[in-house]
Amino acid sequence: MRGSDGRPALRLRVTAPPVKGAANAALIAYVAHALGLRKSEVRIASGETARLKLLELSGDAASISARLAAWIAAADAKAP
Repeated sequence: MRGSDGRPALRLRVTAPPVKGAANAALIAYVAHALGLRKSEVRIASGETARLKLLELSGDAASISARLAAWIAAADAKAP
């Protein structure tokens, strides 16, 4: 999907409540696991208290880009 500004965006949902950072922690853990990163390599760059968040991923850019593309392709293949 694309954000309102035209940039690529992912829509993710977590079941953790938005209390004391639980939802943010769940989001970071999920993204880190899905991309094979450490939780410390995933950071909320903006939107910590908002529904829309911008994440910063640390590591080798080419590797992360490839993993992200594969993750999105797998999700697209499962979509109805």
